[in-house]
Amino acid sequence: MMADLTSPEAGAYSAAGVILAIPVGATEQHGPHLPLSTDTDIAVALCAELAKRRPDVLIAPALPYGSSGEHAGFPGTLSIGQRALELVIVELCRSATDTFDRLLIVSGHGGNLESLRRAETLLRSESRDVRLHLPAWAGDPHAGRAETALQLALDPGRVRLERAERGDTRPLGEILPLLRAGGVRAVSENGVLGDPVGADADEGRRLLDALTEDLVHKVRHWWPENVERACR
Repeated sequence: MMADLTSPEAGAYSAAGVILAIPVGATEQHGPHLPLSTDTDIAVALCAELAKRRPDVLIAPALPYGSSGEHAGFPGTLSIGQRALELVIVELCRSATDTFDRLLIVSGHGGNLESLRRAETLLRSESRDVRLHLPAWAGDPHAGRAETALQLALDPGRVRLERAERGDTRPLGEILPLLRAGGVRAVSENGVLGDPVGADADEGRRLLDALTEDLVHKVRHWWPENVERACR
């Protein structure tokens, strides 16, 4: 974890040519049973799993705020909006490339995608080696079975499983116009898109493994492994 290092130690990692992985999440409602940090937790977990498999990965402190306007009206949601998120990522990565040559942004929140893509495009136009990854899975898009299973695998003590309840289970494509017009509140009173009932930690671990393998594959494509240069 980069936050645990001193400045000279960070310089040594930089000299070794590490990839700096930046987890980006959100602080937003995830139904009556999941913590507000769920998206951030998933992003951090994926970066940690990547670092286990690649000794040339260093993990930056997570950014726990994103573009979560679609969750407005639910208590606890803290959104900085699309423009602010884009600006934060651009300036953060400009600063990070003073030290590290290769940056990987891992976002756990789908609502961040447009802002992060614009930021990535701008940064790459400045000849900065920045890549964006957004994990994807089939099934429930928000606070449903997948995210509940993942949180049970990561930290079961933070899941209020007895409060888990079904939300709107219609396909995302069917409700997307309503979401864009009125946010999640327009389609789901409890904030859940899917059905978390029945999710378990074993399912979450399998999903985390699959998401990690996808991330590892993409990073290997972007930057072939160079363990000899790694600092661990």
